[in-house]
Amino acid sequence: MKLADVSEIEAESDIFRPRSFVFTKMHGNGNDFILIDEMYHELLPELQKSSFAVRCCHRNFGIGGDGVLFLVRSNRADLGMRLFQPDGSEAEMCGNGIRCLAKYANEAGYIDTSFSVETLAGIITIEVREIENCFWAKVDMGSPSFYRPSIPAIGSGDFLMEELEGFKVSAVNTGVPHAVIFVDDLNLPISEIALKIRHNLAFPEGANVNFVKVDSQLEIRTFERGVEAETLSCGTGALASASVARRLGFVGDDVQVETRGGPLMVHFEGEKAFMEGPAVTIYTGEISEEYWSSCSQEL
Repeated sequence: MKLADVSEIEAESDIFRPRSFVFTKMHGNGNDFILIDEMYHELLPELQKSSFAVRCCHRNFGIGGDGVLFLVRSNRADLGMRLFQPDGSEAEMCGNGIRCLAKYANEAGYIDTSFSVETLAGIITIEVREIENCFWAKVDMGSPSFYRPSIPAIGSGDFLMEELEGFKVSAVNTGVPHAVIFVDDLNLPISEIALKIRHNLAFPEGANVNFVKVDSQLEIRTFERGVEAETLSCGTGALASASVARRLGFVGDDVQVETRGGPLMVHFEGEKAFMEGPAVTIYTGEISEEYWSSCSQEL
């Protein structure tokens, strides 16, 4: 279908209804996504992508997911990735999501075992392999930044162990802004606590919030901006937690981070960080005409 045809259809209807709309459901450590392949054809018009994510991420009235990944072409890298979250916002980057996208693209034959992906957070290089019959990806996450303007956070200098909402909070940008709080016990009402920090005026664009327990490894729970809830795993959150812990001398260059959905490995080479973890394909499906019709109604 030509893009010109899409515009004509949009003018006639509130909801664009493609003749065939196939999606793939995937997860990285329980952080689950709906992947739409737009490498060769735009299946969903730009103006519909945000509302589509709101509807389809709904776990009762939609497919259910922590976000919608769009695999797109890039003029600057081998692939492009866009991520729309359940609240309709577009995220700069997602560590678990990019591994899912890498698995799909590798199995579709779009790329080989080493390639680059353009995201809103920049171009990211990835290496993929198989470990004991499981897909595994190593993601070059660049250099985490504690500098307030780059997080972004108000003020100047690095954001380390500042008093905020009754907690000692550190903040870092690992592709998206993250607040990190070290605790002795992870059995906390984290959604209630995290909301105050997520919306604190210190973070003009909001922040994801991680609660971290330091043991022989790091154990974390993450409240994600855009999802507006705790998720089972957050790749950029695992990296943020490891980065702050390393900066404070709690861990070394090789860190295992245990999320509620499973482990992730974080490695540092100087200031550059790499994240390794799995990705799993759950199923492939097709959205029905009946559902497209129901999308014209408010959930």
